[in-house]
Amino acid sequence: MAEHSILVVEDEHTLRRLLEYRLSKKYNVRTAANGEEALVRVSEELPDLIISDIMMPKMDGFALQASLQDRKETSVIPFIFLTAKADEQSRLKGRRTGVDDYITKPFDIDQLLARVERLLARTSHFQTQLDARIGEDFSRKLIPKQLPRVDGYKLEFHNAPREVSGGDIFDWTEVKPGVYFITIGDVMGKGLQAKVYTFSFVGYIRSMLHALLRTSDSPAEIMARINQLLVDDPPLEDSFATLLFLRWEPARNLVTYANGGHPRPVIITERGAEILSYSDIILGLDGHAEFKDTAVSIPPGAAILTYTDGLLEQQMASGEQLGEEGVIRAAGEAFGSDRPLDRIVSGVLSESAKPEFADDILLFWMEREASMATIRQTPRWFSPFGESADPK
Repeated sequence: MAEHSILVVEDEHTLRRLLEYRLSKKYNVRTAANGEEALVRVSEELPDLIISDIMMPKMDGFALQASLQDRKETSVIPFIFLTAKADEQSRLKGRRTGVDDYITKPFDIDQLLARVERLLARTSHFQTQLDARIGEDFSRKLIPKQLPRVDGYKLEFHNAPREVSGGDIFDWTEVKPGVYFITIGDVMGKGLQAKVYTFSFVGYIRSMLHALLRTSDSPAEIMARINQLLVDDPPLEDSFATLLFLRWEPARNLVTYANGGHPRPVIITERGAEILSYSDIILGLDGHAEFKDTAVSIPPGAAILTYTDGLLEQQMASGEQLGEEGVIRAAGEAFGSDRPLDRIVSGVLSESAKPEFADDILLFWMEREASMATIRQTPRWFSPFGESADPK
């Protein structure tokens, strides 16, 4: 299927058919005989590029181009003029009005095709760079500026957005002194749209957590309520997400979690690493889905690793995905390291098919020190939407 669409605007029937025939071998092509017809075609579907004659009945090429420039949604469509006029005045007028290229008839069709390809490639590159910059801005707002500081525990966080793909979530809240509620998740989708949606979704989840935590601090109960809201709320009915809620109580060395279809955490001790096996359905699929709380004690020296599917699905040099077994192995090898997440990332990449991750990855490491100190927690609140806030 052709990736790009082109609108050819030419009043000469034979030339119009010729251009349609040659361009349609590589692109989706629509045609119009004059500027008025072209505006109708544009209103039906925005093209990626317009090739237009200048001298045409009803509405000429300059009038068409000016009309498109007046509208925000069409002003950036790349534009190539075809004309029998070879005078410099026409060329200058075209350049002043934002025409991207200017080809004089008669022309070599292969030359035109080369210019079309070059112009579309330049436009795609510009759009990719723009999306990447916007996506990076969203990513910076979706990751923590700081983590809880708790004596007796070491916390690490690693987030590596892959251009604009994916929508990983991380957030934490101290719901009451010494009790933390941690959210890790992944919004279904790719590209900038997923990133924009993730930003909105984090705000939605955070506001729901504020409301729901007033009556319950059960991860399972809150998971069920948010799942029901995703199913019942019309704007969100086609939304799907994996979420992992952790209620962490450092003074009790206890984590209670509910898992809505998210990659399963790993617990690592001196005896080795293993998967925390419980997981329920992805959120947004079934309004009647049930979730349960699972409590895990953290022995002295033990660690818990949580992560998103970008790590799990990384393609390895063997041709297979890393998978849970690979995550377990990487976590075990990183255990005892001063920088365990750096060790995991470098170890996985050293055995990957390519020296980079194909998708966003987000890792969170929580490790209890072998000798516990007096519990002390600061600060009380973190949100990616502000430096600090009072949860009361």
